[in-house]
Amino acid sequence: MTSRRVLRRWQLYAMLVLPVAYLAIFNYWPMIGIQIAFRSYNPAGGMWGSPWVGVANFETFMNSYLFWPVIKNTLVLHFYALVATFPLPIILALALNYVKRRWFSRVVQMITYAPHFIPTVVVVGILFAILDPNSGIYVLALEKLGVPVPDFLSDPLWFRHVYVWSGAWQTMGFSAIVYLAALAGIDPELHEAATVDGASRIRRVWHIDLPGIAPVAIILLILSMGSTLSTGFEKVLLMQNALNLDSSQVIDTYVYQVGLGSQVPQFSYGAAIGVFQSVVGLVLIVAANRIARWMTDSSLW
Repeated sequence: MTSRRVLRRWQLYAMLVLPVAYLAIFNYWPMIGIQIAFRSYNPAGGMWGSPWVGVANFETFMNSYLFWPVIKNTLVLHFYALVATFPLPIILALALNYVKRRWFSRVVQMITYAPHFIPTVVVVGILFAILDPNSGIYVLALEKLGVPVPDFLSDPLWFRHVYVWSGAWQTMGFSAIVYLAALAGIDPELHEAATVDGASRIRRVWHIDLPGIAPVAIILLILSMGSTLSTGFEKVLLMQNALNLDSSQVIDTYVYQVGLGSQVPQFSYGAAIGVFQSVVGLVLIVAANRIARWMTDSSLW
């Protein structure tokens, strides 16, 4: 019965070959290299010939004096970004959904989408051009007005604000596409019936739109929990300097520093931290999924 079904719909199964091959070659086959997290890797012995050390690399990381500062910086940066940027695409999508003049809505969408396609290196370059303490446009303008200007790029307190809100500017418009698509799927008759009953726009948003996009928002929130210990490596590394290291040293940059950036690369130690990061992310996704299913009956699986 199963073989007949496969033969009858072989075209659909044939379309799966390339994606499955891609996942197997580039996502699952490299996972064999995870074993170096449990070895004391040396290039002479290779991945299979290096001595087995068990969980010693994990214990070294957890006993390191940098363990809690790095975990704290990563968690604070992630949850700050989540709280600040998660509602913005929803608000933008709801606002655009009620704009009557379509040309204005399309112009706003184009302007807000555009930053998503700017490479991270260019975004950080723009930040430096605006906030540089010696030549930054914004800094010079504030100095002309006599306003005291903090060192945005070197002050550890300002690092998180600059990182999070520049990220919000870059991703808000593109993230709103998902919510606009979800809003388009809401039955228009619900709005018509609510309008006939005298409901205001705020009440329609609260009782029709938000419940309509809630499943999508919950799924995106669950997926974001998986990256709790994974912040934007490129952007953090590019914005990082010796003065803001107290708040900019996150797990991703620490792995790069000990695994590849040090004079004596510690491949196994860096791999162990990466495995720790992935396992915590998986646990958080499962926990967030169960909590979402328990509270709202909506879940990823």
